[in-house]
Amino acid sequence: MAFPYMEAVVGFMILMYFFESYLDLRQHAALKRPVLPKTLEGLISQEKFEKSRAYSLDKSHFHFVHEFVTILMDSAILFFGVLPWFWKKSGDFVVLAGLNAENEILHTLAFLAGVMFWSQITDLPFSLYSTFVIEARHGFNKQTVWLFFRDLIKGIFLAIILGPPIVSAIIFIVQKGGPYLAIYLWAFMFILSIVMMTLYPILIAPLFNKFTPLPEGGLREKIEKLAASLKFPLKKLFVVDGSTRSSHSNAYMYGFFKNKRIVLYDTLIQQHTVIPLQHLVSFALNLVSRSFEFQADAFAKKLGYTSSLRAALVKLQEENLSAMNTDPWYSAYHYSHPPLVERLAALDKPDKKSD
Repeated sequence: MAFPYMEAVVGFMILMYFFESYLDLRQHAALKRPVLPKTLEGLISQEKFEKSRAYSLDKSHFHFVHEFVTILMDSAILFFGVLPWFWKKSGDFVVLAGLNAENEILHTLAFLAGVMFWSQITDLPFSLYSTFVIEARHGFNKQTVWLFFRDLIKGIFLAIILGPPIVSAIIFIVQKGGPYLAIYLWAFMFILSIVMMTLYPILIAPLFNKFTPLPEGGLREKIEKLAASLKFPLKKLFVVDGSTRSSHSNAYMYGFFKNKRIVLYDTLIQQHTVIPLQHLVSFALNLVSRSFEFQADAFAKKLGYTSSLRAALVKLQEENLSAMNTDPWYSAYHYSHPPLVERLAALDKPDKKSD
């Protein structure tokens, strides 16, 4: 008797859904708390707290609906054998197009194109509701419907341009890899990651946003002075027009070796602010990311920027209406960045003195 692999996969998906739903319920209960955490008392106004609470609860309700519909669709697709049926139909399409269906690369590309089309269609209502109802209701959405669909179309064209050569290369490696398949695949994915990390901010990101050099002034001087004091190889300093899509604030850095760049969202400059197993992999990566975040905060503290960092973190929390109350289990599993309460608590801890 053959092992029921499909039933096992569906069962594991449902088990993970119930586990994550339990964490979601814990977080929802934390979001409903009507009072600020003691760590944030006196730092966050009651008005901002109420706005943050309403925004977080709106997103939480939406998340429950989205996840329930997603698990229903995914389970039905796997349990009723929709993917094998679609694989056969994609082969028929290749033949209809006058191509060779025995060519595994062509067959796979046709299959993935159909899957991409299906996922875009099924997720579109949720994306529209999230952007034009929830984000708009709380004053964050700045997109027009035209801009939303323009970005969607650009993303599809990028997938059409970049997807086939990458998928073709992976299939070729699988066909020819032999006993060293895992090593070849790892090497290819590693090189691809480096290339994409290099090309994305230069060629792809400008298709969606406008990047301009940060003008001369006090902010630029302070950033360049800090970078120089740390021997940080800052080559370029950009402002991105994030306000055309959202009023959320952020900043990030990228680059390799001696060519580092910093990008500030224009909304930030306008304020006072200096397969189922993937869930387990994501959790592990979150743990690593959180550790790095705490290390970065500790480094800023060591440089004497504790008060400035505290003020900046609180300001970002306020302006983005981020959740003030968070469940520790939920945040440990889902958040790549520690919640504000945990970061402030870590900053307030006295430094360990060596004997």
